Amino acid sequence: MAKGAAAERMKRKDYEKELEKLQVELCHLQDYVRENKLRVIILFEGRDAAGKGGTIKAITEKVSPRVFRVVALPAPSDREKTQLFFQRYMERFPAGGEIVIFDRSWYNRAGVEYVMGFCTPADHQRFLTLCPQMEKYVIDGGIILVKIWLEVGMDEQERRFKARIDDPVRQWKLSPMDLESFRRWYDYSRARDLMLKKTSTKDAPWSIVRSDDKRKARLNCIAHILGAIPYKRIKKDKIKLPKRADKGRYNDQASLKGMNFVAERY
Repeated sequence: MAKGAAAERMKRKDYEKELEKLQVELCHLQDYVRENKLRVIILFEGRDAAGKGGTIKAITEKVSPRVFRVVALPAPSDREKTQLFFQRYMERFPAGGEIVIFDRSWYNRAGVEYVMGFCTPADHQRFLTLCPQMEKYVIDGGIILVKIWLEVGMDEQERRFKARIDDPVRQWKLSPMDLESFRRWYDYSRARDLMLKKTSTKDAPWSIVRSDDKRKARLNCIAHILGAIPYKRIKKDKIKLPKRADKGRYNDQASLKGMNFVAERY
């Protein structure tokens, strides 16, 4: 990373100010999606430590988990390995009024599975051929599909990996697979290039976000999503709290006397 690069990173105060505005818009988007029974898929792909988790957290922090659903599938079970490749992903697709966010998706086949040899070259080629057809079928069925690739630089990925090694609350993010992906940087680059070439279509284009500056990347992602999903602010009646009923009134705190309360350490 160039010496001046760190100074150009977005300041936390500026980031939080802009994030708050975008999160308000995400709530308006949520209302529109719920009322109009829209079905939306947003998928995030990118190298390890590209910032997928932090971006998804920024998106979902202020919205309802009943509308915004995050899917981060583990490695397939022995049973799932015998299914159609897309099957376990399609089981998680949205119903009306839902936005499903995939933290990694069926594109595992074009990335980690291909690079690490978990699928055959024929499986990989078949995926690249069928994926655009499958996505067109999904879009023609009325689902809005947004595909985002987070592009982190080599030096920045190394810095983030080293930070995880030294941080006990982030060490869980480093797996043997992550370390192997770090070693195979250029293998993953070639896999990325081929994936983007074969699967960025008119119906389902890839949108690439540079993520060396995590804060800027999160804001740019959210702004892009808000622009990719048509919505309008829904006018709602002002909510008023009803008057509490006095019927059956009693001292409901006295009845807790003698119960086991958690120690107030803070």
